Amino acid sequence: MPIDIFAADEQASEPVDTDRWVRLARSVLDAEGLKGDVELSMLFVDEHAIADLNQRFLGDEGPTDVLAFPMDEHLVEGGRSPDSGGTGPGVSSEQPELPTMLGDVVLCPAVARRNANATSRAYDDEIALLVVHGILHLLGMDHAEPDEATAMQRRERELLGKYHSS
Repeated sequence: MPIDIFAADEQASEPVDTDRWVRLARSVLDAEGLKGDVELSMLFVDEHAIADLNQRFLGDEGPTDVLAFPMDEHLVEGGRSPDSGGTGPGVSSEQPELPTMLGDVVLCPAVARRNANATSRAYDDEIALLVVHGILHLLGMDHAEPDEATAMQRRERELLGKYHSS
């Protein structure tokens, strides 16, 4: 059962090696213990696109470096409509195993370049950090509280140290 990662470069301002970031994402998901059919998408977009998403979904103005959109897992109740009382005659009640849809990580390489320049970090190191950061958000980590931020940063450093080289 594979881990499927879709990556698309939908911007032209900065170079993006999507294959490299797919490999990093796969390593992170493996390290985090994901098993079975798992799907993730990574989109590299321009500043206008990420600013629009940032405004629509978070209510924040302007472009940001990374956004994570976890897929909410809603259990679909089996049965027949309208009473969900059973599958009916001749229909198997076993559901096929569906892939786990983790969600989308949307990254803005132009903002990543500015962040890298501001922190004297290599551009590829910044993109790697954003890939890992976005995936950890999809897996439920957050940095709203100081202890959460510390744990998330520690895990980012561990994963980057193991799976990313400049």
